[in-house]
Amino acid sequence: MLEDNMNVIPCSIKTLKGFYDISGVEVGQHLYWQIGGLQIHAQVLITSWVVIAILLGSVIIVVRNPQTIPTDGQNFFEYVLEFIRDLSKTQIGEEYGPWVPFIGTMFLFIFVSNWSGALLPWKIIKLPHGELAAPTNDINTTVALALPTSAAYFYAGLSKKGLGYFGKYIQPTPILLPINILEDFTKPLSLSFRLFGNILADELVVVVLVSLVPSVVPIPVMFLGLFTSGIQALIFATLAAAYIGESMEGHH
Repeated sequence: MLEDNMNVIPCSIKTLKGFYDISGVEVGQHLYWQIGGLQIHAQVLITSWVVIAILLGSVIIVVRNPQTIPTDGQNFFEYVLEFIRDLSKTQIGEEYGPWVPFIGTMFLFIFVSNWSGALLPWKIIKLPHGELAAPTNDINTTVALALPTSAAYFYAGLSKKGLGYFGKYIQPTPILLPINILEDFTKPLSLSFRLFGNILADELVVVVLVSLVPSVVPIPVMFLGLFTSGIQALIFATLAAAYIGESMEGHH
């Protein structure tokens, strides 16, 4: 028995090493910055900075001098805020208030990131390696968005119920313990891969159509891409809020 266990350990190490090797597989060329001992994916960082600058710049310009009679820009941002509040309240419940900034940040960053892939001429900016695209066109970005959502899900449940939160894993029967645990760990995977796959597929369709029929066909496809990009941001924010509400209420 001891010998069998000793044989399992090297196999497990080899399996983990295999997963590590797979994580290094790349598709296409990418631009990297070497900062100290860290290798930074420069393409995603640059486009993410642009998106953040657009969001912060828009808010500063519109909200820095609020008017008693709101301007068009002020009305727009107030509408967006009300929309995010309604979304959070619908999915989380009466204790939605503290989560509005989190859900709003996720929604706005994903929405602007998705639209930037369709509206901003990233392709005309030449890089030594690779090319610029929407931040959500990279799996690293979508995973980085999904992991805080997962952390928020656990934090909401633990802050509301304490250690009693973990009792949900043996409901309605302890036999479902592995499945309930697996469910929580697959949520960030589904969030990240759904967003990444849809945005990547949309940009690939536009690129292919532009190369085949450069004059007419890509235009309606680009408008469809803008619509689906907005829907993906809404789906991500809605699911994030639903997961948080579920952890606080304990229902499935």
